[in-house]
Amino acid sequence: MMKNTFLLCSALVVSAVLWGCQTTDNVQPSPKNDKRVSLTRPPVTIIAHRGASGHLPEHTMASKALAYGMGADFIEQDVVMTKDDHLLVHHDLTLDATTNVATVFPDRKRQDGHFYVIDFTLAELKKLHVFERLKSTETTTGTATGTAKYPKRFPTQTGDFRLHTFAEELTLIQALNASHQKNVGIYPEVKSPWFHHQAGKDISSAVLSTLKTYGYTQKADNVYLQSFDANELKRIKHELLPKFGMTISLVQLVAYTDWQETQELVNNQWQNYRYDWMFTRQGVADIAEYADGVGPWFPMLVDDNWQASAFLKAAQQFKLAIHPYTYRIEDTPERFDSYDQWLQFTYAELGIDGFFSDFPAKSRAALTSR
Repeated sequence: MMKNTFLLCSALVVSAVLWGCQTTDNVQPSPKNDKRVSLTRPPVTIIAHRGASGHLPEHTMASKALAYGMGADFIEQDVVMTKDDHLLVHHDLTLDATTNVATVFPDRKRQDGHFYVIDFTLAELKKLHVFERLKSTETTTGTATGTAKYPKRFPTQTGDFRLHTFAEELTLIQALNASHQKNVGIYPEVKSPWFHHQAGKDISSAVLSTLKTYGYTQKADNVYLQSFDANELKRIKHELLPKFGMTISLVQLVAYTDWQETQELVNNQWQNYRYDWMFTRQGVADIAEYADGVGPWFPMLVDDNWQASAFLKAAQQFKLAIHPYTYRIEDTPERFDSYDQWLQFTYAELGIDGFFSDFPAKSRAALTSR
């Protein structure tokens, strides 16, 4: 199985290199902006969001190999834990929206209607098929509707894609780096540490242990570790990194409080974490004490007049790397004629350092001078 996976991934890398070169040559300027961005600043860092997820199902080995071939600088890994303490590359805590878990294990959902990764062993998870993300209903269960979230992407229920571990993906990326004499980086996210703590699992320690095993121990090793959980990032910075003898770069992902992205333990009770403080100048200064960068949602970078927001200005003042998410062709703001123009504005006018995108090759082409 692993041998076949590596053969497929190798073929995808070659195809992506050829396709990417053709794409770069043929990209047309947007109607309102017929000039390319002049790269007078350092080249922007392109982070493949869940791999080349605009072309293949997210967080599959094929998607990661395609992202590599498309020229991504970093490839993202969302990391969750299984019942038997393996680290799985998967975006959600649940399996509903991207796998056939309801068919294979129909009796394993919780009372809320969801199938949780943490309730399955790795062997069980390996039996599942992965497909293009489905829309969720507006019900409390969030049950998948059967229609694709992005209908013009890879056809749903097509192909033979499987889940894989964090270690398996690092092995693939390092093998590709060796065979292509490149140094494509990794960008793992510790997913919902609070959720894993509630289950008695120290996911952050497990992630750091795996990173150390694969030689990612210092800032020069082309790795960023990200999380929405500020308390956990502080723990990683002040407790776990010294414990493991590591000095890797940390990134604070930024959310709005009403997203209910994180929980924290207050007076022995878990409650929704408030992000309001991060949008103040002092808050950004505090982030700079434990993190090397921030990962905001794109709208957080601009004010109502599409000028740089106070948050963005503060992050730049405190020398934080700015890596916003997520740049998708389908989500191009109405203000812009094209995805290319959106990227050019973000890079040239806002001065970001990098960004997460589902479309690595398209993004590279949009920001390449000609």
